Amino acid sequence: MKLLLSILASMILFTSMAQKEPLEVDGGFKVEIKTSAICEMCQYTLEKDLAFEKGVKEATLNLDDKVMSIVYNPKKTDAQALRKRITMVGYHADTLARDANAYDKLPMCCKDGSHGTPIPQVPLKAKGGN
Repeated sequence: MKLLLSILASMILFTSMAQKEPLEVDGGFKVEIKTSAICEMCQYTLEKDLAFEKGVKEATLNLDDKVMSIVYNPKKTDAQALRKRITMVGYHADTLARDANAYDKLPMCCKDGSHGTPIPQVPLKAKGGN
């Protein structure tokens, strides 16, 4: 019985952590990426950076659920490259850990624990550091 419960719990855990596949929308594909963003400065930083990323048509961050919605041209970029870009700005992106050097350069209001926010869980594919 314990083995069955362990297997069931593992399946639920891995299913909940699965990255969403991009959806085809007018003008390209749309992907939703869970981030570690916490404030309006984070939102500004991510949206501004992704606006200049090759192939990105639209990038918006919902601060309530910390999910970045990105519409992009699949001939110029892909979902994994966009996740990687978010990490290079200093934020976690789904299961990818943020770049520690980029995180260090973020404003203090964008750091873990500011605004009374809990420290985010460590992603599965941590690159070390933060």
